[in-house]
Amino acid sequence: MLRVEDLTVAYGDIVALHGVTLDVAAGETVALIGANGAGKTTLLQTISGLIKVRSGRMDFNGAPLAPLTSAHRVRSGIAQAPEGRRIFPGLSVEENLVVATSSWRRMGASYGDDLAQVFDLFPRLKERRRQLGWSLSGGEQQMLAIGRALMSRPKLLLLDEPSLGLAPRLAEEVYDRVGRIRETGLTILVVEQNTVLALAVANRGYVLETGRVVLAGSADELRRSERVREAYLGR
Repeated sequence: MLRVEDLTVAYGDIVALHGVTLDVAAGETVALIGANGAGKTTLLQTISGLIKVRSGRMDFNGAPLAPLTSAHRVRSGIAQAPEGRRIFPGLSVEENLVVATSSWRRMGASYGDDLAQVFDLFPRLKERRRQLGWSLSGGEQQMLAIGRALMSRPKLLLLDEPSLGLAPRLAEEVYDRVGRIRETGLTILVVEQNTVLALAVANRGYVLETGRVVLAGSADELRRSERVREAYLGR
């Protein structure tokens, strides 16, 4: 579904990604792990069209992404739940969800089924549907960010640090829902510093260090890797 080949991205003279190559097959959950500053968020934002490519190629379902604006990438089926949640504070929970449907909904089309699916996945959001987004806890805001991405009916869901800033119990709860999304067959690329949680839901993974892919393999292979164990699993 997604093919990234020899991708180089820079901020001025500072190169953030050095010839990154990876792929995500339809129906897979792929984890991209690495320390803070490794370039993980830069890669997701580049896939989403928020950052320009210096060189390399990205294809989505066999078609190049380069000609598409970020808005057209959403319409083509790519949705991102960004790092830091980025909830619209002046909107209610339900309004935060409904606003995402503007990428595909025609005038008069119903979004009720999509809203019902998000509320089924995240019952807490249904309970708080009339509350303002800013009033939610960190875990609830993360659920809202994921739910908002799902409302755009994606084919590929990009998750950027879904456990960031959450207590362990809440992080596990969020990843329990990610596991449920995976079971629906939706393709997921998840960026994480919490290697344990990410590899628990992933089929495969890549390790990114200083903008370079240094290791790739199945989730089990990465869990057994001495390099991963020492650098990211604390043993």
